[in-house]
Amino acid sequence: MHGLELVVVLGVAVLVGNAIGQRFDIAPPIPLLVTGAALGSIPQVRQAQFPPEVVLLLFLPVLLHWESITTSLREIRTNLRGIVLMSTVLVILTAWAVAAAGHALGLPWGPAWVLGAAVAPTDATAVGVLARALPRRHVTLLRAESLVNDGTALVIYGLAVGITVGEEHLSMPHVGGLFLLAYGGGAVVGAAVAWANTIVRRRLDDPLLGNLVMILVPFTAYLLAELVEASGVIAVVTCGLIMSQIAPRIIRAEHRTQAMAFWSLATFIINGALFVLVGVELQYAVRDLSRADLKDALIAVAVVCAVLVAVRFAFLFASAYLIRMLDRRPQQRLLQIGHRARVISGLAGFRGAVSLAVALSVPQTLDSGEPFPERSFIIFVTSGVILVTLVTQGLMLPAAVRWAKLPPDTSVDEEHGLAETTAIEAALKAMPNLAADLGTGPNTVEWLRQEYKGRLASARARSTGADNDPALLQHQDYTALHLALIAHRRDTVVRLRDERHIDDTVLRRLQADLDNEEVRLSGSSMVE
Repeated sequence: MHGLELVVVLGVAVLVGNAIGQRFDIAPPIPLLVTGAALGSIPQVRQAQFPPEVVLLLFLPVLLHWESITTSLREIRTNLRGIVLMSTVLVILTAWAVAAAGHALGLPWGPAWVLGAAVAPTDATAVGVLARALPRRHVTLLRAESLVNDGTALVIYGLAVGITVGEEHLSMPHVGGLFLLAYGGGAVVGAAVAWANTIVRRRLDDPLLGNLVMILVPFTAYLLAELVEASGVIAVVTCGLIMSQIAPRIIRAEHRTQAMAFWSLATFIINGALFVLVGVELQYAVRDLSRADLKDALIAVAVVCAVLVAVRFAFLFASAYLIRMLDRRPQQRLLQIGHRARVISGLAGFRGAVSLAVALSVPQTLDSGEPFPERSFIIFVTSGVILVTLVTQGLMLPAAVRWAKLPPDTSVDEEHGLAETTAIEAALKAMPNLAADLGTGPNTVEWLRQEYKGRLASARARSTGADNDPALLQHQDYTALHLALIAHRRDTVVRLRDERHIDDTVLRRLQADLDNEEVRLSGSSMVE
């Protein structure tokens, strides 16, 4: 199958899978996996294999960068200890437990550790899609864990593959040095790229050039880190977290609006394509295994899934009790969560794109030229684990959330109301001085003052939850009428184009202004 045909097939599969998910209210990864498995039955699709480095080096930086710039650094700081433990210690323990289980099932130790490294990290994208019913703090912790644990898993993977192919040796100083280089080097490279990005973005006025730089940033961070044998994952995540704090001060509104639209679409397509590829790879691996090997692989999928759940639950409960014993500070008690919430976190350990990328990156041959042992077995088991965790845990999670009866998280709405009212009050207070500096006429000042007072009244009503407040109802009527007028203006402009009174260029320019005004009034947001 040619590249263009493959792009069209993947695009249609992403469209169909998401449409099915919306139609039947199913988490999108599940129908996307099924769609991919159906496509995998087509020989031409099954034979069109992506090079492993494409999956790992092209898709991963984009997803990691988006997840890191849209997460909460404040929550990460508050819960740093738990995140570090889950993204390092838990990943190492999980990889070891899976490797031990794989070795017990007949895998040599090298391939067993490769399998363990592939399925050890949770997936930030799957967590973001499937765990939206959870309170904000839980989702942030799960996403932060998923962002950092990829780096740990890739170090384990590189070591396991290196030992298997005959390029690495195993010793505590060597392993410790690898982890230190991965995390320390990755963080330094990420910070350096963020610093360079900040300097460049301050000097760019053209939004197209600015967003081109933004696209290059994650790939640059990943590439530079890999060149010095550090963790590209840690570099991308570090750079993204730094830019999430700096960007609001240096990036202009036009740049940001354009970037959010692009990244939302790009990550949506990439996420969908990766889940489809999991289903395709599952079909590919099935046909590459004999009947006896397939039976063993299915048993391995069941065993590995059980090990993943058992290790995650054991770690979550054991680490909580250990921290309570060692840290009795009052502020530590404020961070404690109940057993039911911990069960929810245990069920949210989804595997996804990173696991698939790691499995597909397993080399074809050893240094001796012999085939890499059990490569198809590793790919099948990894794909099967992704499928089982997404389907079973994804379907169980909503019911578990209802069972847990977690308290509603209203902090986002409360902080939104606080920020909105404070900003409007500050603007009203600064209006006389600003008007004097700009030489604005009194009629304009009074007109704008009345508009801002109306916004302030409606913002206060929303923050108090008073749905029947007259100010809020008046604002809703104002918005509805304004949107209707915009639609009428748009129809008029289109009619003028159709009657050949104006050119298409004029239509596009006016339409862009109307669209921006409509989006502002509708309160649409592309970033959660």
